[in-house]
Amino acid sequence: MSGTLPRRPIGRIGLSVPCLGFGAAPLGNLYRAVSDQAARDALDTALDAGLTYVDTAPYYGFGLSERRVGDAVRSRPDTVISTKVGRLLEPVAGGMPLAEERYGYRSPMPFEPVFDYSYDGVLRSHEDSLQRLGLARIDILYVHDIDSATHGASHPARLDQLVAGGGIRALRRLREEGSIGAIGVGVNEIDICLDLMDRIELDVILLAGRYTLLEQGALDLLFPRCLANNISVVIGGPYNSGILATGTLPPTPHYNYAPAPAVIVERVRKLQQICAAHDVLLGAAALQFVLAHPVVASVIPGLSNVDEVRETVARAQAPIPQALWAELKAEGLLHPQAPVPD
Repeated sequence: MSGTLPRRPIGRIGLSVPCLGFGAAPLGNLYRAVSDQAARDALDTALDAGLTYVDTAPYYGFGLSERRVGDAVRSRPDTVISTKVGRLLEPVAGGMPLAEERYGYRSPMPFEPVFDYSYDGVLRSHEDSLQRLGLARIDILYVHDIDSATHGASHPARLDQLVAGGGIRALRRLREEGSIGAIGVGVNEIDICLDLMDRIELDVILLAGRYTLLEQGALDLLFPRCLANNISVVIGGPYNSGILATGTLPPTPHYNYAPAPAVIVERVRKLQQICAAHDVLLGAAALQFVLAHPVVASVIPGLSNVDEVRETVARAQAPIPQALWAELKAEGLLHPQAPVPD
């Protein structure tokens, strides 16, 4: 399986990414262990197929994902790499057993993630990521999980670290020095994106789970502002944690990293029925729908093995009749103003 994919620009900075990328959170052993060989095979297969944008983070397996990504892309200079700041990895004495799950990751990497959005924290996180990746430069650097859902009552203090504590200043310095190509924010919430657009010159937003077949609230305020300010959007979580890939069949489908509530299961059941009537897989509709919006540069589903890579490419290329989108809108399952694939 080899080929190239259409590329789309990131902001105005001269960087472009393929419309389909590789989300590398599963390579940090998210929920289940992935062998080094399986991770490498998945990355090699994806890169050969044209998925030459790979997103990782220190948090993904506490360094494991970055190490695996770096080993695969180091000899592939055409690959666009994004990683994140906001958490530092502190050593854990004695290491960690593979069987122990922490924050969803079954990683043997002996580190504990600690939040730090300050000037020094951002610079150190960037440097540590370069070491783990084995690269001299990072194309896109996202501020990771700077949202109220992650931090709760501590959110104002974390945001103050980023703003008054110099985190934004550190990001600007890295971009001005050429150590990174683009500044972004990677979150699961819309409100914090709107807030940060007033505080920092963003090039791109990685929005996870908030623009999908199930949710189109980003159309109201966020996407129009992104278009007006030449801020690109990368879509993470296009399947809303799995339910738009697996459908409603047992075991219990997941939505937003938790068992799906009944109202979501019923909505997905309707989506699935209409897709089936048009001989379209739900996962294919979910993947292609998000790419129809002009502000979206790429979609990066999480991938962990060769079969998932091949299935993702097939979904992205599957023919979908216009009648499907028309029926979804007629049934009130899509925002009436949502762009759909042509």
